[in-house]
Amino acid sequence: MKQLPDTIRLAYIIAVILLITFVIFIVLIVVLYNKKQLFFIQQQQLKEAEYQNQLLQKELEKQKILEQERERISHDMHDDLGAGISALKLQAEFIKQKASDDDLQNDIDELLKTSEEMNISMREMLWSLNSGNDTLGSFIDYAILYTGNFLKKTKIVLHSECENIITETPVSTEMRRNLFLCLKEAVNNVYKHSHANTLKLSFSQEKNNFSMRIADNGKGIQDEQPKGNGLRNMKRRMNELSGECTVVSENLGTCLVFKIIV
Repeated sequence: MKQLPDTIRLAYIIAVILLITFVIFIVLIVVLYNKKQLFFIQQQQLKEAEYQNQLLQKELEKQKILEQERERISHDMHDDLGAGISALKLQAEFIKQKASDDDLQNDIDELLKTSEEMNISMREMLWSLNSGNDTLGSFIDYAILYTGNFLKKTKIVLHSECENIITETPVSTEMRRNLFLCLKEAVNNVYKHSHANTLKLSFSQEKNNFSMRIADNGKGIQDEQPKGNGLRNMKRRMNELSGECTVVSENLGTCLVFKIIV
């Protein structure tokens, strides 16, 4: 095979070297550009993370201020309103001891009853305001305590059970209060309408799914019986929390089931 002249071979070698050099130059430019872009993106992400962190800090500070305000209101209610109600009860009991008129004593009894109801309502509000109660365990303990106290002067026997409850599970104040108001309405309905002699409170948790069952052995809800405002309010409250309220009525009683994601 005939060899190329030296000048052509030299030109060919130089061309190849120049081509390789150009390719290497282009690769370096691309690599440097990509590094610069990556650095720019990282800087943007860092700035975004710092911004989000600042927003989070502001939100945490806002929540802390709200919690402090809730605690202040709670203490003020306990110290001022609680003391006022207690003084009112003592004064009414003192007057009752001196009263000889039956009608006056009946009026004083009504006053004492009203003051006791105010005291119970105040305790409920204090429990709602206390951020230390924003856990599933605290809600369940208070729900059982409230129901037991409510039924204490009735013939209805309370049974309660818990299954797989993680007591430290956090719940918001709104969720806790709405669940309690549903419980309160349901227990009151059992007392007023069911003619039951037993009520069973059941609480269960499966991962982040929490359910509360309130079952009685009363007369149940008849199909032709109109649904009252209480049931509508319970369903509305659960809908607001993206939960659900279902009613199972049989001849042996009524069961209300409240389900929510915690």
